[in-house]
Formats: sequence, structure tokens, C-alpha cells
Amino acid sequence: PRPAHRSVPQSELFRSGTAKRVSVVTGGLEDYSALERAIVEHEVDTVFHLGAQTIVGTALRSPIPTFEANIRGTYNLLDACRVHQKQVRRVVVASYDKAYGDSDVLPYTEEMPPLGRHPYDVSKSCTDLLAHTYHHTYDLPVTIARCGNIYGGGDLNWSRIIPGTIRSLRSGQRPVLRSDGTFKRDYVYVLDAVSAYLAMGEALDRPEVAGEAYNFGPETPQSVLDIVTALQRLMQREDLDPVILGTAKAEIKDQYLDSRKAEAQLNWRPKYTLEAGLRETLDWYTDYLGS
Repeated sequence: PRPAHRSVPQSELFRSGTAKRVSVVTGGLEDYSALERAIVEHEVDTVFHLGAQTIVGTALRSPIPTFEANIRGTYNLLDACRVHQKQVRRVVVASYDKAYGDSDVLPYTEEMPPLGRHPYDVSKSCTDLLAHTYHHTYDLPVTIARCGNIYGGGDLNWSRIIPGTIRSLRSGQRPVLRSDGTFKRDYVYVLDAVSAYLAMGEALDRPEVAGEAYNFGPETPQSVLDIVTALQRLMQREDLDPVILGTAKAEIKDQYLDSRKAEAQLNWRPKYTLEAGLRETLDWYTDYLGS
């Protein structure tokens, strides 16, 4: 049976009015015919593959739907692009630092192989390998973006550290950390991620970019406690100490990226410091939660 798909009316797509200014096709990445129809009917020449099941905990509890969305969804989309390759000239695949899996060698560089072990990580490793095979076998003009943790307004997944902490502090509650708080990650503000995807799309007109992967991160990794402390300070709620559960499972302790290749070949650097990004993020959630 075809998976159920529903709109989320409180999402930024609808809340901002963007849905009224663009063509919205309802369907799922698991449905090949729907993907092919959307590409053909809308004469798409540039594809940004951003759709995925992105929650590590959900992947751990329900691996099969995660594999269906992230692996099957990717090969469906790439094959639809292959079939219509005379029309589709650029494909940007959004991946993640977790595609590298767990490694003692940090920061990650693009030459390191994708070696995910746990369900979510494996789904992203497979996404990257599929993109590579469609380029090297069928000459599909595809490139892979490996970002750190993307944050910013519009994220309604309250289990994530930044949205969850903001909501807790606003309501006078202590933020809850699933890990021990020491896990280090890159945190990329959403507008920096957007600029990365756009830079890749534009660069695909250069043949040497096709088939390449690029890391995008601030190169200043932060621990989970660093993020919570920064939000406490910005929101003036240092009185609400976090509750540290230390129960996170199947999560990699430290992950951060070397972005020098993107800087050299795409002229990309993050424009937002952590504080500037968190301030803009706070503004969005203040407006959203206050409405």
C-alpha cells in the first residue's frame, strides 16, 4: 500500500504563505510514478533532494520505514532523474555527517568512506553510495552535501536539542538532555545550509563538480551542554539547569567536519556565528510560540 502523506499546517511552508506561491505536489519519495510525474509535468531541470526521515531515535525504533524513505526514496528519485537526464541537468543530494559513521579520525574529510553502523547512519551512507553510482555509471550530474546539524526557525521536532531547549526555557522548565551533554557536533544555521545547497547547484554547471561530495560545517564543534548554556544565557534562564539523562543509544559521540574543500572549490564559508544564528532562531520561536 502507498504510504499516507499529510500536510502539516503549522509548518513554515504554510505558516509563511510560501505554499501559495509555489506548486506543491503531494506524494512520497517511495512512489516512483509520482516522482517521475512531478519531474516531467513541472519541467524540472534542477533537483534538490532534501526529503528524508531525519530523526535518529525514530530510525532506531522503526528502521524499515527509515530505509524505505531514505534509501528507496533516494534511488527512486535518482532513477527518475536518470530516465529524464536530457531535462534534469543538476541534482544536489542533501546528506549528513552521520554518513561517515563512527571514526577516531576527526574532523571528517570527504576522502573518508561512508561507514554507517546504526539504522539512520546506514541510511545516509547508502544515500551517498547511490548518488555516486548514478554519477559514475550513468553520468548523472549529481553532487552530495554533507552538513553538520542544521538548526533554525521552522524546525518543529521538539526532541532536537535547540527547539526542545527553547520551548522548555520559555515555559520555565529545565531542558532535558538524552546524552551526557558532552557529545560534540557541528551546528550549521539553516541559511548557511541553504547557501551551501545553492552554491552546489550553481557549481554543477562545471563538470569537475559532478560526482563530488562536500562537507559544510562551521569548524567550531560544540558540545550539547555548550548549546544549552548559550541558549540559557541568551534567554536569561541560567537558573534552569538541564536534566541530564545519559540514555542516548546508537549515537556517535563526536562528529565534526573539515569544510576546506567547499571553501576552495565553491567559495563557501558560513556567514553566521553560533550566537547570531541562535539569536535569529530565538526570534522565530518567540514569534511562533507566542502566537
